Amino acid sequence: MDPPSIPTRLQSQLDRASARVAENPFRGAWRVIAVVTIGVTVVGGLLVRITDPTSIKNVGAGLWWSLQTVTTVGYGDVVPASIAGRLTAALVMLVGLSFLAVTTAAVTNAFVEAAARRRGVHAQDTVLAEIKQLRAEVEQLRAEIGATPGKSEQGDAPPDRIT
Repeated sequence: MDPPSIPTRLQSQLDRASARVAENPFRGAWRVIAVVTIGVTVVGGLLVRITDPTSIKNVGAGLWWSLQTVTTVGYGDVVPASIAGRLTAALVMLVGLSFLAVTTAAVTNAFVEAAARRRGVHAQDTVLAEIKQLRAEVEQLRAEIGATPGKSEQGDAPPDRIT
């Protein structure tokens, strides 16, 4: 039997990690946020040093710049000047902001689902119940419209007047 492929192993590891985060969303979210933020900070600091060595004099300055950028503090004491450095800066900013937005949405969803499970109500069950109620109301309205006296064969057209 062949060992599982790298994408399959990676997917199973991601599934296990997301299951651990779902068990305790608050703690899991903080861990994920910390790991990704540190990763983006380090990679961004190294990349900006490589892409803009004239403005970013050493790796320490690159890490300092990256930390300011990822945390959105932006003191402005270290700023990339080259096109490649600015593209790296844009990438670090977009990755940081995108990750934060997606993580916030995922954590919020996990909290909502956990609260619904504690109440014994699943979000899908609530939506289905509302849909069923709306269908019943629509059927009731159809029955009332069908029972309206003076309704012609042509639907909503008014009855002929007697003159």
